[in-house]
Amino acid sequence: MNILIASTSKEPLFQQIKEQIKQHIFSGELKEGDALPSMRALAKDLKVSVITTKRAYEDLENEGYLISSVGKGTFVAGQQPHVLKEWQVRELENELEKLTTEGKRLGLSKADLIELLEIYYEGE
Repeated sequence: MNILIASTSKEPLFQQIKEQIKQHIFSGELKEGDALPSMRALAKDLKVSVITTKRAYEDLENEGYLISSVGKGTFVAGQQPHVLKEWQVRELENELEKLTTEGKRLGLSKADLIELLEIYYEGE
């Protein structure tokens, strides 16, 4: 599992870790039952505080992505394909909400935002 921390990002470190673990799950790189590194090992590898990795793991566990077992470790929770897709759509909706708020702040109209979406969508 490859996680890259951007120290210049405004996003908190625990959030960066959390989002990248989610992406590994969404992409299928991490599958049900896969073990994650211990909080200490990940903290050492990323050169961050154990509190940072603990927060990321706890959030992911509370959201249903991970399960922890005392003395055994932390593992990717089982996800049904339709549940995984629902999580992905929810993440997309969160990003769209942020983009819409930012667009409004910049004075863009709904038509402007739709036009931008169409440009990016067609560019794929």
